[in-house]
Amino acid sequence: MGRRARLTVSRIDPWSAMKVSFLLSVALGIALVVATVVCWTVLDAMGVFDQVNGVIGQVIQDGSQSFDILDFVGFSRVVSLSIVVGVVDVILFTAIATLAAFLYNVSAALVGGLQLTLTDD
Repeated sequence: MGRRARLTVSRIDPWSAMKVSFLLSVALGIALVVATVVCWTVLDAMGVFDQVNGVIGQVIQDGSQSFDILDFVGFSRVVSLSIVVGVVDVILFTAIATLAAFLYNVSAALVGGLQLTLTDD
């Protein structure tokens, strides 16, 4: 039979929470940019943008101007937007996690913290 220990998480160090959340949000931001590049490349290889151009070209049929969806969702524009979203994600996620650590410390001071039971199996 394993040993059991009952522990209480009474405080979370905000500096530690900020460092960990910063590293995790940077990793998520990089994953977001890579996923965006992969999705855009797959859609382009499947010819989705050409099909959209054909359909919209038939619908708005204007002889003087041709419609090109890549003017709106071109590779550089989409990747730039995903980088901006990734940077905003890093800032917000880090700030929210740090604030959550402060709020946990305040609530743990009032109610005693979170109790955990750990076993050694």
